[in-house]
Amino acid sequence: MNPTRHQTDGDEVWLQEALQRYATYRDKSLRDEIAEHTSWLATRGARRFADCGEPFDDLVQVARIGLLNAIDRFDPFQGVPFGAYATPTIMGELRRYFRDHTWGVHVSRRAKDLRPAVNAATEALSKELQRSPRIAEIAERMRISEEAVIEALEANSAYRPHTLDMSGRTAPRVESDVDSVLNREVIARLLDTLRPRERQILYLRYFEELSQAQIADQIGTSQVHVGRLIVSSLAELREHLREESPPDG
Repeated sequence: MNPTRHQTDGDEVWLQEALQRYATYRDKSLRDEIAEHTSWLATRGARRFADCGEPFDDLVQVARIGLLNAIDRFDPFQGVPFGAYATPTIMGELRRYFRDHTWGVHVSRRAKDLRPAVNAATEALSKELQRSPRIAEIAERMRISEEAVIEALEANSAYRPHTLDMSGRTAPRVESDVDSVLNREVIARLLDTLRPRERQILYLRYFEELSQAQIADQIGTSQVHVGRLIVSSLAELREHLREESPPDG
């Protein structure tokens, strides 16, 4: 699995060395050179929001800000690939832009209609079970398909900008939401503990930012099965993290 698939091996070596030099000396001209060398990451991030009604050039500029922030914050001595680190930073910058300037990304009518009921069922099951409910448990409670549950949960990310203005109220989350389980840097560190198929799915979901439907098409399975594998894989990573933690932590 190659997180910088658009680069040659020579490019990767240069990038790693340049990032190490920048982390040591903080040379702004070198930062600009790194940004130019990795500008495809910003372009790729902007392209994912290209159908949301904002000028593409504006999105690229926002994504470049995220790229520069990633270069400034990246620690090349931790063993995390730069692409895996920069992608969520860029996407976060773009989502903040949409939070401040737009109504968020498009979601299907079915997901919009189901989202409040799915969130309510999730919250109720969380209290009853004393843990985050599984996709199948939410679907059984609501008597709808697991695919419909997954779509509604995916819609939460598009609606999150609105919840920020609702007097502190936030939508309930389940284990399929990476932010409630692990951050992306932790996932990158623990990916090698997973089986190849699960490792590929998590990489595509959280570093390539593909939807579950896109992942299903790419690996040749159903969206529901992808959702189940994401949930189980995140739970497995969380167990690894618990095993690493000291008893008092």
